[in-house]
Amino acid sequence: MALSVGTIAPDFTTTDQDGTEVKLSGFRGKKVVLYFYPKDMTPGCTAEACNLRDNYKALQKQGYEVLGISTDSEKTHRKFIEKEKLPFRLLADTDKTVHTKYGTWVEKSMYGRKYMGTARITYVIDEAGKISEVIEKVDTKNHTAQILDLPSPVLKKKDRKKINTGKSSEKSS
Repeated sequence: MALSVGTIAPDFTTTDQDGTEVKLSGFRGKKVVLYFYPKDMTPGCTAEACNLRDNYKALQKQGYEVLGISTDSEKTHRKFIEKEKLPFRLLADTDKTVHTKYGTWVEKSMYGRKYMGTARITYVIDEAGKISEVIEKVDTKNHTAQILDLPSPVLKKKDRKKINTGKSSEKSS
């Protein structure tokens, strides 16, 4: 079960795509988008990562640090970053410790078969380390808009129009 808004985000230490140690508490004083996703280089996860990549400057402008996390290895993360030119870090949670703390390692089912896997959930964490939003129904192709359209006044209306949703605004003739 996902964590609730208003709770302190559980601290963790893991490694990124380069094997560098990353502690969530090291981001205190910054807003963090911590997005859990199932697997590198799969269609939905690629769409989500590329939407965040394409809007990374808008997220940074609003003071967000973006961290993706899955159960994939550092090596797989490195390949994914290189292939998709991702500007943010991907965290390896191969032992599922962080997933367990955040309630994202869950039972799933497909075609009647039950199995354990990652729930696609994004936690928006404020500067004090509290969870300010939980996005459980992630729209992979428009995830940045979901993050920046949160109820808090993080984005001026004129700036919302600048978010790249991946949809073409040209009319076909």
